[in-house]
Amino acid sequence: MRISTFFYTLKQGIVNIFRNKWFSLASIATISASLFILGLFYAVILNFQNIVHSAEEGVSVTIFFQEGTTPEMMQEIGARIEAREDVTRVEFTSADEAWEYYKENFIPEEYSDGFPEGDNPLENCASYEIFMDDISHQEELVAYLQTIPEIREVNESALAGSMLTGVNALVAYISAGIIVILVLVSMFLINNTVTIGISVRKEEIGIMKYIGATDFFVRAPFVIEGILIGIFGSILPLAGIYVMYNNVLEFINNRFSILSGLLQFLPVNEVYRTMVPVVVLIGVGIGFLGSFFTVRKHLRV
Repeated sequence: MRISTFFYTLKQGIVNIFRNKWFSLASIATISASLFILGLFYAVILNFQNIVHSAEEGVSVTIFFQEGTTPEMMQEIGARIEAREDVTRVEFTSADEAWEYYKENFIPEEYSDGFPEGDNPLENCASYEIFMDDISHQEELVAYLQTIPEIREVNESALAGSMLTGVNALVAYISAGIIVILVLVSMFLINNTVTIGISVRKEEIGIMKYIGATDFFVRAPFVIEGILIGIFGSILPLAGIYVMYNNVLEFINNRFSILSGLLQFLPVNEVYRTMVPVVVLIGVGIGFLGSFFTVRKHLRV
């Protein structure tokens, strides 16, 4: 494409927006409203996933060793487990540490002196607590641990694992459904706007074709129009969500400090690191696809 042709199509795309300003504003408003809802939903989903991920990191698998397993063997097994990609960290608890914890938390102080010095009823209870990055890999990890001869018992949180995995899947399905609905509504509005623009310029387009204008030359301004509408429609909700998100976080931190301590909300910069490209790409994609297919349908050039 020559530079002069590019600037011509860009100019015509902008002219089309102002020529059909009310329909363009309606399209921008619809895309903005759709992307605003999508952005809010996306921010909620990111925070929800962060909370679920924090909960996943707190779920662990605990292993106990066969009697006679030496500390060196335990250390070697722990290193092998920690080297797995699905494991974030392991925490070792010796038999003495387990007994001290049990005495402090479950045996009244007046009875704790009744146990002979050096006597450890939990002598065979040294353990590793294994934490994962993704709870959906728990069954695979448990299957691996059960193949190690020195391990006599594997305790897993099956209910927590299945519940968190199910929640993640449900959130993914709901997110996909809402995104599809909002995109279809926005594309419908783009379709109407471009259709009006084509009907207004029908005679002009016919003359352009008669004098040898290419299909691309005729279609390009309408596609540019759709893309610009998509860009404008994505910038407005991003600005609105940024202000709203900061205000909501500040309100929660000031009024509900206990809640903010329990639930770790993502800072706005971390949310926008992924939200900005997602929203802009969706806005541009809606504008491009809506105008491109509408032009193909109505121009028949």
